[in-house]
Amino acid sequence: MKLNELSPTPGSKKSRKRVGRGISAGQGKTAGRGTKGQGARSGGIKGPYFEGGQLPLARRLPFKRGFTNIRRVEYQVVNLERLAEFDFGDEVVEPELMAAIGLIKKTTRPVVILGEGEVELAMTVQAHRFSATAKEKIEAAGGKAEVIPFEKSAQSA
Repeated sequence: MKLNELSPTPGSKKSRKRVGRGISAGQGKTAGRGTKGQGARSGGIKGPYFEGGQLPLARRLPFKRGFTNIRRVEYQVVNLERLAEFDFGDEVVEPELMAAIGLIKKTTRPVVILGEGEVELAMTVQAHRFSATAKEKIEAAGGKAEVIPFEKSAQSA
């Protein structure tokens, strides 16, 4: 075998279609573009938005206003009145304990304590966020409101 005897495998090289080169070539006259009309003209193919003068789909649909904030943090809400239902004693009220007694569903999502209701017992509450009134009421009852840092990457929907 010599270099000049090498050739590609039969069928691996296909010659391009030469259109508009006479009737015997099979793609003569209209060159595969059909007869007349927009598609037969040079530069006649319109983009996907164009629908032949009909109002395009993108314009027929109603406007969607505003935007969705992709950095939104969705908190699990716990009001003070729900915490007051339980006697925690000396225990630290943390998200794991709240999930165990059914105040929240997931420990992976952050917890916010809101100030609706009253609390008489002094308790240490740990959460990712507190409203100003909730913090005041917890501290007025002799308790502590401790903020837990929250990593957004740990959040799962």
